Amino acid sequence: MSKISPVQALYDLCKKDCTPSGIPPPCQVVIQKLSSLMDKTSPADVGLKEDNSDEDRSHGFFGPNADDDFDRIARYAHSIRYLQIFETESFTTFIFCMPKSTVFQLHDHPGMTVLSKLLYGSMHVKAYDWVEPACIPKSRGPGCRPVRLAKLAVDKVKTASCGTSVLYPKSGGNIHCFTAISTCAAFNILTPSFQEAAGRTCTFYREYPYSSFQIADGAGIIDGKEEDYAWLEVIPSPNSLCVIKDEYKGFTIQV
Repeated sequence: MSKISPVQALYDLCKKDCTPSGIPPPCQVVIQKLSSLMDKTSPADVGLKEDNSDEDRSHGFFGPNADDDFDRIARYAHSIRYLQIFETESFTTFIFCMPKSTVFQLHDHPGMTVLSKLLYGSMHVKAYDWVEPACIPKSRGPGCRPVRLAKLAVDKVKTASCGTSVLYPKSGGNIHCFTAISTCAAFNILTPSFQEAAGRTCTFYREYPYSSFQIADGAGIIDGKEEDYAWLEVIPSPNSLCVIKDEYKGFTIQV
């Protein structure tokens, strides 16, 4: 009997235990199983070669037409590549590849649980969770969007030696941004999948220091240092964000 690949095992587990609505969300036993499998997943398991060269704008991807891929991707040297492995209503598995110094701006995954394993390279991760109950200052004036208070959950550099990270709908850093310290790639499972009708759409944010806005009776709202809090403002999708969706050729899922 041939050994089941890590990606196939992850697909089978998600198919069994993830739901289209995210209700109930994956239990901790399932999360632990998924995390353990992802921890053991290598770049080669998902069709990547481990190459951290800052000059290698191919992002380590290889396939039947590798030379064509190299020429094509060279034209998008500073674009983030999105490689979708599989998508159902219940879950999406994908890889994103980032050249050095690229930034995936602050965004969220409302109502979703996300597991992420850095396959190679290093990135800085900064992530927030909303302060509950919602804290929103009074109107900032005509034409100004409202801001909402969030608390810092993660602010550190991660390398491929780190374990799988998990964020939940309301904890773990659901609102986050990534900056590629070196050329890097991350393998991700998102459950349930994006669905606009269910309110699961990606929203982008701009952050402001806590001291930027004053609120009445603000004493007691924050628990800790002011530096651990920020006001987040919804913004349109940033023009500087360039994500190229490429065909995934690394592994065939048996459904």
